[in-house]
Amino acid sequence: MADENFEFLVAGLPEIIRYLEEQGSFTDAIRIINKFLAESERLPNILKLRLKWEIERIERIKKDYALTIKDAFELLKSKIPDLKEDDFEKWMHEGFIEHRKIEGETRIFNNFLPNLMRDCAEAKEKVKEPDKTREQVISLVHEHIDRVVEIGEKAGNRFIEPVRNRVLMKLKLKPNVVPEGEKVRVWLPFPRKDPLQPEIRLISAKPSNYVLAPKDNPQRTIYFEKEAVKDEELEFQVEYEYVVQASYRRVNPAEVKPYQEGELYNRYTSEQLPHIAFTPYLRKLAEEIVSNEKNPYLKAWRIYNWITNHVRYALVPEYSTIECISEYAARNLRGDCGVQALLFITLCRISGIPARWQSGWFLNPINPGPHDWAQFYIEPYGWLHADLSFGGREKDIEKYHRFYFGSIDHYRLIANIDISSNFTPPKLHYRSDNIDNQRGEVEWKGGNIYYDKWSYELKVLAHRSVSEYASKC
Repeated sequence: MADENFEFLVAGLPEIIRYLEEQGSFTDAIRIINKFLAESERLPNILKLRLKWEIERIERIKKDYALTIKDAFELLKSKIPDLKEDDFEKWMHEGFIEHRKIEGETRIFNNFLPNLMRDCAEAKEKVKEPDKTREQVISLVHEHIDRVVEIGEKAGNRFIEPVRNRVLMKLKLKPNVVPEGEKVRVWLPFPRKDPLQPEIRLISAKPSNYVLAPKDNPQRTIYFEKEAVKDEELEFQVEYEYVVQASYRRVNPAEVKPYQEGELYNRYTSEQLPHIAFTPYLRKLAEEIVSNEKNPYLKAWRIYNWITNHVRYALVPEYSTIECISEYAARNLRGDCGVQALLFITLCRISGIPARWQSGWFLNPINPGPHDWAQFYIEPYGWLHADLSFGGREKDIEKYHRFYFGSIDHYRLIANIDISSNFTPPKLHYRSDNIDNQRGEVEWKGGNIYYDKWSYELKVLAHRSVSEYASKC
């Protein structure tokens, strides 16, 4: 199977299979799936693809809910030493600790802990040690935004505060995952050419037989191959430098012009199934949010403002297990950075505003991590940025809430400017993340190698202003 756009997810599951999955009877669901596939000649091709994928999806769901109640209790107790079983059960019943039945046993969502700490005030109050790292990062970003706004207001629209980052990324495959002598194929994310990232330099790569995708690839990667060795861990790594800058944009709504029909407009106002889908619910939601507003910039503002005030940040199961991410966000009114970004993109496109994906890492020097955001196009200003999850975090501070609608900080590593794009060279099997690429992808001829079989690490080796860097060279 070549790189796959997963449009087959628009095919709904047969009711018996959906019912069994909702009950957690996965073994029975797989049995019924195989029964359907045994009569594949009468299945529409799109349903056949969906059913084949569903077997893999079930295994991934099980991995997302791998914690037993005892495991989760002990994990939470590490944060709340005097945790009581009654409190744990109450938070489960109130929906703060996400769980589901799998083959008759209650299983807890692997990432329940950060969601509980965000959503449950009672649990948060019982935590003995506050998250000082998060506070440091927010303080760092606020100081940076203050400077960017001050400079931008004086100098007008421009790129501001360029920094040069030096980055090392590693991926390690566990021993004996692949038979000895078999070829392992790895794709690591790599910075792509972008107005925010004018300079990129590869320093080193191991193994040395790599393939670097073109600088304008929608999802840029560096590709490696290596033979598996018995009882040995396989390591792949890349080191690079790049310059990234903040963007501060002031938009006068009175200067906004109507769009001209053309390739850009048509492409970025279209559906991109299955996750940018103009479903009846999302069409109605867009109408409700935008109402009678005609100005494209103000339409986009209404969508941004609605999402940042109504969709709470929460970690979610792996994207590959979600059937339609934009609809998921609008139904559950919660989701992480990418879920919120896809909802924004979808509602913008429904409303006639070109919008697209952008992602990579939030590359601050204290605590870097994978991150997704969006862009929207306004005439005559061009592409502007919208960071929904950061905007939601700042919804009570107007200065910072407004900043993330149109502008963006310089703590970015951009590897992707589209979802579900083919790699160079193409992947042969299902991807671990069929939307994004921030952690990497691994496979061999026998199939995809999922996240539980390998680890990744990204280190910021240097983070300096361009002027500081030049003075030391």
